Amino acid sequence: MKNTMAGKSIILRLELLTEQIHFGQLITVITENGGDVIAIDVIQTGANWTVRDITVSASEQSQLDSIVARMKDLAGVRLVHVSDRTFLLHLGGKIEMKPKSPIQNRDDLSRVYTPDVARVCMAIHEDETNAYKLTIKRNTVAVVSDGSAVLGLGNIGPYAAMPVMEGKAMLFKQFADVDAFPICLSTQSTEEIIATIKHLAPGFGGINLEDISSPRCFEIEERLRNELDIPVFHDDQHGTAVVLYAGLINALKVVGKQINEAKVVVCGIGAAGMACSNILLAAGVKELIGVDREGALVRTKEYANPHWTEYAERTNPNLRSGNLHDVIEGADVFIGLSAGGLLKRGDVERMAAKPVVFVMANPTPEIHPDEIEDIVGVVATGRSDFPNQINNVLCFPGIFRAALDCQASTINEEMKLAASAAIASVVTQQELNKLYIIPSVFNQEVVRRIREAVIRAAIQTGTARRIPREFRQAE
Repeated sequence: MKNTMAGKSIILRLELLTEQIHFGQLITVITENGGDVIAIDVIQTGANWTVRDITVSASEQSQLDSIVARMKDLAGVRLVHVSDRTFLLHLGGKIEMKPKSPIQNRDDLSRVYTPDVARVCMAIHEDETNAYKLTIKRNTVAVVSDGSAVLGLGNIGPYAAMPVMEGKAMLFKQFADVDAFPICLSTQSTEEIIATIKHLAPGFGGINLEDISSPRCFEIEERLRNELDIPVFHDDQHGTAVVLYAGLINALKVVGKQINEAKVVVCGIGAAGMACSNILLAAGVKELIGVDREGALVRTKEYANPHWTEYAERTNPNLRSGNLHDVIEGADVFIGLSAGGLLKRGDVERMAAKPVVFVMANPTPEIHPDEIEDIVGVVATGRSDFPNQINNVLCFPGIFRAALDCQASTINEEMKLAASAAIASVVTQQELNKLYIIPSVFNQEVVRRIREAVIRAAIQTGTARRIPREFRQAE
């Protein structure tokens, strides 16, 4: 799950009339409203006035809002503007493009552009696979969204979605040296999105679909996977699933249970819930029950959502019916991908001994971890301020690094399972405990291990169109 937590601080630029207000009065107003002054910068000063930037932090956004409101009402103070570190970081966007080789003279110009570039064009025209050798295709991913399901913000549209897609591109580059470009489309038509991505595909080695609402995201991904010869990966579904299963591998080790014997309840059968269920079934879960607003999904019912009907055919073998509180009894694992507050302590008490509880709704988990810490075997969330964060960033850089390096035509279930096992393996047996089942996103071993495991899986399943040198030597 994406992390929605962030530090709360602002920078107030204030013009002060020094004969009307003392600086100490400002500090008092800030502290009375729950703020801390962490920096003061003098911008400009006159005989009876001064302009200062005051950096203020607080634990809650509401406290910062109160401070701003008070500043507007203070005599002798003019609030010039309010900014914060997050907005400052986004000024002009967060990414840029740079040439790999500088153009310093006419000879350089002729080789990168006209006339010599024509020879490269013709080499690709004669054999399109040369695009992987001679263009950015070999290392470039398109991060594509229509802005219909952005974080927890909902359908905010393509312009407002761009900061998220830029951030995703930054993570690709920093963690796996993959060049990614944000593309936000001004359409939410399934057919138009599919057609547009197909038209864009020649320039990219992979497509990362992002923040597209359910159920359209299922058809868009499925159609593109069938109609393109490059990997198409909806991270909200499969990135979450890969990291969740990685965490579950280690959580089950902590509590001493086997995955093929575990009863698993998945709450929230949307895009992520579907993908998480699929990877758990592929990993060997025998009894998996999906629960959504209509209760436990069961194959004896017909649902308006055709994806639910298909899902019910493959799950809930014992035909358990009822709501979450009915079916959770005796469960070994709870996977929450729904909404805050849905799970109660009493529900967890009725689960099997040493239950594994993954509450991944953001920003408010299905139940606060502190409420059940004493009765669970392992608890994980989607948040960075609790142990065991299930974070997509652990998955997508490494899995695309692998797919690009072996020129995979798709990312199949075997590759996802390999990625999960690789992530889990980063946590050693000596380190493993109930508070540490998943590595940090900054652990440099993660991408390396995912790359190796996923390339091997791609080769074994016939998906790789190129075998990197080190794998040829190993063979």
